[in-house]
Amino acid sequence: MSETIAEIIRGRRTIHDFLPDRMPPRELILEALELAAWAPNHRLTEPWRYYLLGPEMKEKVCRLNADLIRAARGDQAAEMKLQRWLAIPGWLVQTCAVSASPIRADEDFAACCCAAQNLMLYLWSRGIGCKWTTGELSRHAGLYELLQIDRQQEKITGIFWYGYPQAVPTTLRRPLVEKLTELP
Repeated sequence: MSETIAEIIRGRRTIHDFLPDRMPPRELILEALELAAWAPNHRLTEPWRYYLLGPEMKEKVCRLNADLIRAARGDQAAEMKLQRWLAIPGWLVQTCAVSASPIRADEDFAACCCAAQNLMLYLWSRGIGCKWTTGELSRHAGLYELLQIDRQQEKITGIFWYGYPQAVPTTLRRPLVEKLTELP
């Protein structure tokens, strides 16, 4: 692929539907994670950690979410969500090291966001789509327990679903002039 970085940035989209039976190579995901580490991070704290979920853990996470939905919206909604989530090929969880300093916590969270963007842009450049979700499940104690993440040490910053896109949505952005203030 010979796209420029500008084309990759403008072309990347959040993917909601993946080809269910086509898993990207593990080596490519590991390469993306290594490149994610080149994100800017204050004092080189490298606060991100990753949990790459295999099929068994993915199913446990999907069932946990279905249980949460069942309690809130009933069996039918839970079963629909369970089947949709089980069809997502790749699962990755990113965490951020917890800091007692509010300033460092903000800096580390920002660094994790930069690492997430690096990850998604590299995967996109290799034909792999991603969805970064920070929904209710990412804050649920049951997920921390399943993944054996100590909330005193790490905070989940996102769940990343990845795979080959079934469809690529189109979106537009507002003109820069609507968001830019130039000061003398």
